[in-house]
Amino acid sequence: MSDKDLSIIIVDDLQFSRIVVKSALKKAGYTGVRLADSAHEALRMLEEQPADVVLADWMMPEMNGLELADRIRQNDEEKGIYTSIILFTANEGIEYLVEAFEHGVDDYLRKPPNPLELAARVSAAARIAMMQNDILETSRQMEQTIQRLQKTALIDEVTGAGNERMLITELDANLEEAATRNGGLCLAMIKLNNLDQIEDDAGINDKNEVLVGIYRRLRRTVRPTDVITRLDNDIFGIVMSHTNLGSFKMNALDRILAAINQRPFKTRDSDYIISGSIGVYYYNGNQSAISSTEMLELTQSNLTKAISQGANSIIS
Repeated sequence: MSDKDLSIIIVDDLQFSRIVVKSALKKAGYTGVRLADSAHEALRMLEEQPADVVLADWMMPEMNGLELADRIRQNDEEKGIYTSIILFTANEGIEYLVEAFEHGVDDYLRKPPNPLELAARVSAAARIAMMQNDILETSRQMEQTIQRLQKTALIDEVTGAGNERMLITELDANLEEAATRNGGLCLAMIKLNNLDQIEDDAGINDKNEVLVGIYRRLRRTVRPTDVITRLDNDIFGIVMSHTNLGSFKMNALDRILAAINQRPFKTRDSDYIISGSIGVYYYNGNQSAISSTEMLELTQSNLTKAISQGANSIIS
């Protein structure tokens, strides 16, 4: 896709600011630019036609730029697409930058933006959107492949994750690999809260929608080579193999909890907040060999301890 083919939305409640940014982009060769005078108008435009890049002012009445970013990320998640977001602000300080990134913003520009810098940042943001959308398309193709693999009884039919049989298969293969090559293998078991209550209150369909949403967030959070499985009604297992012992970082587990907690899971009927606890066991290939059954038991023991400590606990 060339720059001229990009779809861009500029969101600012000040007409002068919208025109200045549009003029700068037009001079840089961007032609597919739409203008919105509010966040609500931008969301309506996105419903009509997705955009590659949204440029929004941080401070706007009714819904500010951070709130708009949250809504765009929620909509992207539901539709399986990715929209790059750049915020304009007069705020100074690293805390504002951190806050913007925590809300899913891709980039951040001081007002008024330099025209050359603006064009370069839009081009970079478009590349991010294209890369993410390529990944999502690959993921959709993989999901189609997974549906075909369901006949092999290795896939959980509700979520498309692996099942316990797949987990055992992956543990057996990776434990042997870790032992022979002095690598490492991590098994994380995630106990999710409130799922049974959702089924009691709203029915199995809402519960299954939440389970699918959890799996999708986990899939986007972990590495492509990590294996995600659903072991029980409310427990997911993740197998993470490492060729180098030092390559495993505990903050990978923090990212998993953050992905679950980042926003409510939206279904056709309601929004649901889910929390979780994680039990972890890391096998070091320099240790004595263990079986997949032993690794499951050790991880389950840590999960039990994590559950006893309450939501969002991690025990390794």
